[in-house]
Amino acid sequence: MLSPISSTSTSRPSSSPSALLIRDGCIRYEAMSTARNKLRAQCLEAAEQISAECAAALDDVGHAGSITTTTGTTVAKPDLKDQQLAGCGEPLVQLLGRQAAQVLRLFGGEPAPVPKAKEEALHLLLKRLDDLLSLSYTRFYAYLFAKLPACWRLLYTDAAVLKFAVLYLSSSWPVSQDGETEEAGAEAERQLREMIKTLDLAVILAGGAGERRGRRWIDAAFELLEEDWDSRRSRPGRDEGGGSVDDTEERPPKRPRASADNNPWASTPSFSSYEPFTPPVRHPIPRVQAPSFEAFQTYLSHREGFNPGPLPLVMTGLIDAWPARTTRPWCKPAYLLSRTFGGRRLVPVELGRSYVDDGWGQQILPFGEFLEKYVVGVTEEETAPSEVTGETRESPAPTTTAKSQRTGYLAQHPLLSHLPALRSDILIPDLCYTSPPPLPRPSTTTTTNTNTNNHNPSNPGEDEDEDDPDPDPHLNAWLGPPGTITPLHTDPYHNLLAQVVGRKYVRLYAPWVGRSPSDEEAGIGDGGARAMRARGREGGVEMGNTSAVDLGVLEGWDQKDETDDDDGEEGGWEEEFRKLPYLDCILGEGDVLYIPVGWWHYVRGLSVSFSVSCWWN
Repeated sequence: MLSPISSTSTSRPSSSPSALLIRDGCIRYEAMSTARNKLRAQCLEAAEQISAECAAALDDVGHAGSITTTTGTTVAKPDLKDQQLAGCGEPLVQLLGRQAAQVLRLFGGEPAPVPKAKEEALHLLLKRLDDLLSLSYTRFYAYLFAKLPACWRLLYTDAAVLKFAVLYLSSSWPVSQDGETEEAGAEAERQLREMIKTLDLAVILAGGAGERRGRRWIDAAFELLEEDWDSRRSRPGRDEGGGSVDDTEERPPKRPRASADNNPWASTPSFSSYEPFTPPVRHPIPRVQAPSFEAFQTYLSHREGFNPGPLPLVMTGLIDAWPARTTRPWCKPAYLLSRTFGGRRLVPVELGRSYVDDGWGQQILPFGEFLEKYVVGVTEEETAPSEVTGETRESPAPTTTAKSQRTGYLAQHPLLSHLPALRSDILIPDLCYTSPPPLPRPSTTTTTNTNTNNHNPSNPGEDEDEDDPDPDPHLNAWLGPPGTITPLHTDPYHNLLAQVVGRKYVRLYAPWVGRSPSDEEAGIGDGGARAMRARGREGGVEMGNTSAVDLGVLEGWDQKDETDDDDGEEGGWEEEFRKLPYLDCILGEGDVLYIPVGWWHYVRGLSVSFSVSCWWN
């Protein structure tokens, strides 16, 4: 079984200097951790910045060249762009500034354990920071995330940065693990997880807002935190079993560099390839070897027959050079754990068969727990040697209402920006920098679709917008067990869906399917949406880019949930829908599917599957 935090053998050892002292015939470690010193300085600098920015936001003069901070220090006044906190109101800005000042008072001197006399002040400081986090987060619910005033995201991020600083600077990690008790080790682990949780929530919930203490600050803090933690685990005086070592023991070697001839992950287990059910492919999408940039641009501009836009295309060989498929294998759980702080980093997970089903929800979990509970654990239980044959099965899958209670899906999450350690494992295809045509008009998207983030409504990592000027593609990750389903929907972007691990079934319908000449003459632009039985506004959320048709149930692959309410829908539409033309395919490892803008698509995970979508316009 998978151990969420057993990454000792693959974690990065610290390159920090160290000193060994012999006392009473025993080895002792004298801490000289460069990582710890750097992270301590980064935390104190952040507290000083926050104090100065709060003072600037409260300053009535407005044009002064310098200000006095809440600690009494005179500093240069921050730029106006750093004073966005003022939008949160004077009381909250004052409260945040006082907490920053308190951090500097408690920890601004030489590093030392927090004395008993200061424990009460420390407890009150953490409580006030939790209050700020709670107050700012409640404001998130008053707006669509794209409309949320930046001040509330900044307030949440700054409060989280200060809370992390307090947790880290007051941590009781032993200088060495030599002789460490089980209780002390458990407490160190608890403290570490609380630090990770604090920063990860700032990324997941608030998008890591801010230029000075936003995503880059958090990424740097995580890198130093992991280096500090790893140096503690790999210092002399401690072996893997927890006992001491003699003075001839060498420090554990650094993790070997991965290469084609030396891959340290080659001997570790891969994800299961078990497929409980494989739908038949009846109208296969054409497959080609990876085209050149020029050839793909020509393909996008070409019109086949009477089709008003380009058609889907499966490309092979396009991602063969990705490290994620070679020396940094995403098919290996051990590798993924090593890149997520031993599986401790948090990720948002969808729970349920499909985001349109009753009972669907979301939960933020440690990555290792997600893998153990919803991916590796599920396939280990269900895989039998005779079942992993690779043969196509056209019998229905197990009852989905029973399986839905344990289906967990890391879906449409900007994992590669959330966890930069994984970002270098892929290469954005050059094809994403072509100039694709717009959605053929009349547009179903402009008349019905305002929600492009159904999978994770609270996810601020990617603020999708059709007019987004960002020249770089939006990257999202999709990781889950067999049976994950993304219902029939459409997106306002062109998409390259890269299948890194496992297999998926994809079915696509053209945006012009179901349109009639009478629609064109009458200027009706939503004929395709009507044919796809597009949903409307549900529970205050615009769902016009998602179909009400459950393809799995319609095709007999899944059993209908008897608790579903059809809301008085008229029958008889099923046969008409089955007559609509479509294309389909099974994406295998290394395949890339081009999905033109506006095409309705249904995606079903057949095995454990890890995909990356690249959206661009």
